[in-house]
Order: sequence, then C-alpha cells, then structure tokens
Amino acid sequence: MSQKILVTGASSGFGRGTVLALARQGHQVVATAETWPQVRELRAEADRANVDLQVIKLNLLDPIDLDHAGSFDPDVLVLNAGVMEGGSIVDIPMQRVRESFDVNLFGHLQLVQSIVPKMVARKSGKVAWTSSMGGILVVPFLGAYCATKHAIEAVAGSRKAELEPHGVKVATINPGVFGTGFNDTGAESYEQWYDASSAVVPMPDFSESLAGQADPQEMIDAMVEVIPASECV
Repeated sequence: MSQKILVTGASSGFGRGTVLALARQGHQVVATAETWPQVRELRAEADRANVDLQVIKLNLLDPIDLDHAGSFDPDVLVLNAGVMEGGSIVDIPMQRVRESFDVNLFGHLQLVQSIVPKMVARKSGKVAWTSSMGGILVVPFLGAYCATKHAIEAVAGSRKAELEPHGVKVATINPGVFGTGFNDTGAESYEQWYDASSAVVPMPDFSESLAGQADPQEMIDAMVEVIPASECV
C-alpha cells in the first residue's frame, strides 16, 4: 500500500538510498536536502533512476524552510538529518555543541510539532527517528554528538508513550559505523577549530576506528523495511 513519506537529510548516505528505494516501491516520497545544489542533484538522481521523487530544501536552522516542510501532511515522518562534531567536551566550541543540538534535536522537534498534530487528529501516522548506537553508548571525543542522540532517545521514548494511545506509532533506528562518509566527516570536523598547542585534551588519531566500516546498503535495506511497516519493533 502506497504511503506519503517525508524524509529529512536525504541528500546523501542512508537518507539518499532510502528515499530512492521507497520511491521505487511506489510510495509518495518527499525528500529534503539542506542546500539548493543538493536539491537539484537529488532531483537529477531521481530522474536518472526513473523514480517519482519530490525534493524540497530543508535547512533545519532556517525557520522559513521549517515552516514549508511543516505544511506537508505525510503518513510517515522520518527524522534522518544529522551532524557529527568531534572534539573533547572541554575543548569543543560551544557554538558547535549548540548547532549540533539545533540540527539533530530542536529543528526536528519543531517539525514534529508542525506535522504530528495532523496525525493525532486523524488517529494514524508514524514517526521514525534515525538515532545512533551513540544514543545508547558513549564514544570518547564524540560526546557532543552522543549527547544529542541520547536526547533523541529520551524524546522518542516519551513521544512513544504519549502518541501511541492516539494512533501514532514511534520508532527509532540505531545505525552503527557504516561507510556513508558521515563518520569520516565527523571525525575531521574538529580541524576547523582545533589547536594542538592550546588544547586541554589532545585529539587522538581516528583512522583505525574508521577502517572497515560496514556496507551502508545493509542499513538502507533495514530502513526501507522499517519505515513503511505497520508495526514498530
């Protein structure tokens, strides 16, 4: 059965593979990307793949973008966008910490508050949030990122209890270390601000932990199964 599905963070990685696969299955997919060049590139990819995919711009720090995305009324809302900032908790700039929460948590919460009331009103719908193994475990030098994912787990758990009596299902998806490029960019993000001569805690070499990342297609296949499923596991 075809469903209307809105997916954030669809310009690359899990999101990109998932929206294309869901569209191939006949779902009415609205995919969001952060910048206009990403929007145009994803539209071109959908054309090359011969799938019907609606792509809109959504920068989760932009109130106008959030208002536009919030005007949609999907059967399933997939909160997939995210950023990873590396750095020790004592050294990482507070701006980076705040931006991580603004993107990973608060921007998505605003989207939820725009879309989920429509689901509650009709007594049906589903919200799936891409969390992380970092929402269950803590990874040194990724404390800010893990903190946002722990917050997502708390919000999703509360939301599940609050919404399911009203016909709205809630699920979280917790990927590990997959080779989408997300972990690699997160591991080098600190280079924008890090100064070894003044750092309180020296940054380690992440190269070993990034070796042998899993094939992202495995996670994409799981997301394509979980997102439209009638039951949440």
